[in-house]
Amino acid sequence: MKKIYHLSTCDTCKRILKELQPLDGVVLQDIKTEAMTTEQVEQMQKLAGSYEALFSKRARLYKEMGLKEKQPSEAELKDLILEHYTFLKRPVIIVDDQIFVGNSKKVVEAAKEVLHN
Repeated sequence: MKKIYHLSTCDTCKRILKELQPLDGVVLQDIKTEAMTTEQVEQMQKLAGSYEALFSKRARLYKEMGLKEKQPSEAELKDLILEHYTFLKRPVIIVDDQIFVGNSKKVVEAAKEVLHN
């Protein structure tokens, strides 16, 4: 399975999707218009090793909700990701049993390598 969870309104996600072309056989899921299921988030967690690895601390809501001071548990992080898509570190690229989370140059290059080989 090849799948990319992204946000169509995010310029960084758009740039990365363009960089990863061609995306033959890759399922794209815009997490704003097609909400992630519990099963999908749990699958991501299994591949990533933790909900913290999937959690974006850059989200505006993170600061607004005062989560930095609260230090949410893994269960709370899961609930937050399911509750609001902005808490997912984007994009999330899954290729079979490998996961690539976030937009760092290193992560995008590794995903590109796996997607096209």
